[in-house]
Amino acid sequence: MTTSRLTVEHDGLTFDVEESGPARGPWVVLLHGFPVNSQCYDDVIPRVHEAGLRTLRIDQRGYSPGARPDGVDAYRLDKLVGDVIGILTHLNISYSMVVGHDWGGIVAWHLAAKHPDRFTGLVAVSTGHPSAMRDALAVSDDQRTRSAYIKDFLADDAEDKLGARDGILLRRAGVSAEELAPILEPGALTGPLNWYRANFAGDIAANLACPPVEIPTTMLWSDADTALGREQAEFSGRYVYSEYRFSELAGVDHWIPENAAAALATEISLRSSRF
Repeated sequence: MTTSRLTVEHDGLTFDVEESGPARGPWVVLLHGFPVNSQCYDDVIPRVHEAGLRTLRIDQRGYSPGARPDGVDAYRLDKLVGDVIGILTHLNISYSMVVGHDWGGIVAWHLAAKHPDRFTGLVAVSTGHPSAMRDALAVSDDQRTRSAYIKDFLADDAEDKLGARDGILLRRAGVSAEELAPILEPGALTGPLNWYRANFAGDIAANLACPPVEIPTTMLWSDADTALGREQAEFSGRYVYSEYRFSELAGVDHWIPENAAAALATEISLRSSRF
């Protein structure tokens, strides 16, 4: 097993990435969500390595200290997707599996849909296909209620509110103090919050619009998730035109990579073995 911590230049920014695992194993790209960086996969990665897979984890735009551009538009979804493709190209990784949790899941759905030649499979964690989210918002009040917090993230004073008292609101939501530490540094919350401001304001449906996915896909969802409901997860199968698996975890909250690492690693291994 080897581990290499690297910096990769892309789009005038510097990204922190880590390659690790068996030298000849198939690649798995791990994408984190809000408000944590790629350390959320700390307990997943060793288990994935045991299955013979190599991992590439990326501290994405707004999370890598060298990749915090000014301006909301710098965090539009096309930029977030382009970052991953650019990093993979720089590292000469021609194809890999892609795994994404929370916001990383949205990026992963877009990567799988728009660059099917680069990815062998998708494991979407918690976050359903963007069109499935649209459907869920249309059919019931459940997802609308769960998503109400987003308006607070769009506010001009969101940094002050979320950073107050050592991030108590985020800690109450289940994020550990250790994971919060990087974005509670001065100025570090703005980039992550700009993911919401750039993509959840204006025409949200157009901002998030994603084609169907035509590569093998697993949707992993947990029934104690307070932010992302059952409909958006289950409806995702409508937008996968390939082999598809829906997997539900009982009694697990939103933070699957941290709180159900073994289950997530198993789903990654299963998806890899089906390639």
